[in-house]
Amino acid sequence: MKIKKIKLAYRIVIDSSSTFLWDKYVFEDTFKEYQMQSQQFNSEENPKNTFRELLSENEKAEKLHFLTGIAASGYVDQLKGNFHRVTDVLGNSYFPFINYQLDIINTDSSDASKHKIGITFYSPLLTYFGIVEGNYLVSKNTEETNEFETIMFPVQKNLAICYIQKI
Repeated sequence: MKIKKIKLAYRIVIDSSSTFLWDKYVFEDTFKEYQMQSQQFNSEENPKNTFRELLSENEKAEKLHFLTGIAASGYVDQLKGNFHRVTDVLGNSYFPFINYQLDIINTDSSDASKHKIGITFYSPLLTYFGIVEGNYLVSKNTEETNEFETIMFPVQKNLAICYIQKI
């Protein structure tokens, strides 16, 4: 068996229909942040309400992904490195992550109902053994050893291998 090191990514999409309380707070604060931050990229004579329109007018508006994401950082910190909506095959609810990235899917500064963002959580480096019965078989242990404590995450929508390193 060829052992590899990988990182997994799990992406959530948050919009006005999101039901988790955490999502609602992130939704509200990132929308407010977008409204404030987008002003610096908008022209006074021909203002654009939607992110896509603004981006087509001003390529520097790409920075809004990061600037809007700052509003989510406190909420992400509350998770303490474990995203609890991803369960392993034993039913344990956690997905270890070491960083995240927020992207604006679309938004309209004049209409909160059109605000839609994605947050991708990235795992630490994991030892990857392959897919077993539809599950990623991984270990948090990445040291050279003959014994590994393993975790199995079901292959599922929004969970993907985003980095791979051959050993």
